[in-house]
Formats: sequence, structure tokens, C-alpha cells
Amino acid sequence: MTEMLDNETLLGNYRLMLKIRFHEEAIKKLYLEGRIWGTTHLCIGQEAAAAGVVAQLRRDDYITSTHRGHGHMLAKGGNLKPMLAEILGKATGYCKGKGGSMHIASMELGNLGANGIVSGGLPIAVGAALSAKLRGTDQIVVALFSDGATSEGNTHESMNLAALWNLPVFFVCENNRYAVSTCCADSIAGGNLVKRAAGYGIAGASVDGNDLEAVYLAARAAIGHVRGGQGPYFLECATFRIEGHYVGDAMLYRSRTETDEWRKRDPILHVEHLLLDRGILSREDCEGMRAEIEEEVRGAVQYAESSPEPGPAAIYEDLFTDGAAS
Repeated sequence: MTEMLDNETLLGNYRLMLKIRFHEEAIKKLYLEGRIWGTTHLCIGQEAAAAGVVAQLRRDDYITSTHRGHGHMLAKGGNLKPMLAEILGKATGYCKGKGGSMHIASMELGNLGANGIVSGGLPIAVGAALSAKLRGTDQIVVALFSDGATSEGNTHESMNLAALWNLPVFFVCENNRYAVSTCCADSIAGGNLVKRAAGYGIAGASVDGNDLEAVYLAARAAIGHVRGGQGPYFLECATFRIEGHYVGDAMLYRSRTETDEWRKRDPILHVEHLLLDRGILSREDCEGMRAEIEEEVRGAVQYAESSPEPGPAAIYEDLFTDGAAS
């Protein structure tokens, strides 16, 4: 019989995935209303990877994230209020309004930072993993990235060093099929990302990234592998970003039919069906949970909107010069 998640774990991940989804929908609305400066990238459709991998890490484990990293932060224990405050550039945000959508970080939660540079987080992850090894801890580092990053030099240099030094790095590729507007089928020779890691002697696997249960179980095995000192691991989560590369992207590079087909494979609906089929929740329970979390997100938006912006003096705070923070 295929292994299944226990009821409590399935419920907890369903709640987390809903929180990520409604957070992203709120961000989209705020952006379209002109409330967010710069740009923002949504992870709608990719919630199972964040929940299935990041949420089962220990608090003292580390992650490095991407420009599409809101879900990773929430899965690592992030709170909706400082999340939304940061994205709105408010002083009550995780980075005091200085990081914004693409650069959220929290040393307390073990998030070493989202990164606007494609593959930029991987060398940081390798450095953090080397630190853990030298300090003799059993901490691990999860480096999250997407298919576009697998053709960057940083990625290959990072995998090479992680393998050479037997570092506790868990490489997680959220293959959402498009690097901005380029389909991975048109840019990745060989078409097999796991084989790229295998070239460095790194163990790996590919999993349906829209199946929370499959992601969670594969990630649990990988985490055991890495924490047990068996070296780095590479996991490909095959998924799809329902929204464009950024909010406002016309998405002319892909068909409506393709997007509609993937909508039918919505990872949240998949978990919901499991909960209903196994008699864990009723339809009314699911609707009640959705309403509860939507209200929580609305409250967080209100908190963020009413929070103060950083004052002019904040530009001189949190600076590092000569090895000392001022």
C-alpha cells in the first residue's frame, strides 16, 4: 500500500497552502491597486513545494529563496502581518520595509534571504552548509530555485562544491516550466534536471510538484539523507506557475489551454480531495477553513496598510562597515 500522510500533517499543510494562496491573491490585488512599489512575483500554483519541503524543516535549519519566495517564507514559519508589511515597504516588516517582495529574509527563522538574481541563493546555501559542517551541527540548508537557474554557472559551481565537500545541502528545483517567457523544453538540453545533479555524483529524484503528499514524502527521505551525512540531494518538483512571471505579465508566450489544463491540477484542490475522500473534513469544514484564513489575511493587510513607513533616518540603520553593524 502506498504510504499516506497522517491526518494532522495533511490538515496542517492544507491550512498552510491556503494561507500562501490567499496571501498571494491579496498581494496581486494590492499591486494592481498601485499599493506596491517595484514588481512582485507570485507562487500561485506552486504551494505544494513550499509546504511539502520547507514546512517540515527544523527551526534552526536554513533556506535560501528566490524572487518568487513568499510561500517559502510562510512555510518556514513566517507571520502574515510582517510579511505583508514588508511587501508594502513598512517599518513593521521583516526587513523594516527595506527588502520588499524580492528580498525578504529573517535570520531568526533561518531564511537567509529571497534573491532577485536567478541562482543567487545557491552559493549562499553552500556557504551556510559549510558553516554547519565546520561547527559540527546536524543543520541542513535547503536551496530553492527554479528550472531557469539550472543553466546558470552558479548552480553548477554550487552543486560541484557541495558534492566535493559532502555538504548538507538539499537542492530543491521548483520546475514551473518557464524561465520568464522561455519554456524549459526550449532551453534545457537533455530535458532531465535530475541527471544534471547526477553528473556531480549527487543523489536525486523527480516528483509531481502539485501532489503535496508525494512532495512531502520525497522531501522527508531527502532530508534524512542530507542530515544523516550522506551528502547533498537534488529534488525536482514538477509544477506550474498559474500567474505570469510577474504581476501584469501578458503571458503571450503560452496558451490559455495550457494554463487551464494546469488549473485542473491545482495543488490545493488535490489536497482538498484527499481530505474529503478520506473523511477527514467535510465540504463545510473546507469552506469554513477557507473563510477563516481569508479573514486572517484581510486582517494582516489592514495591519500592513496602517503600519508606518520607515523614517528618513532608517537609511543609516542596519549598515555594516569595517565588520561592525552601525
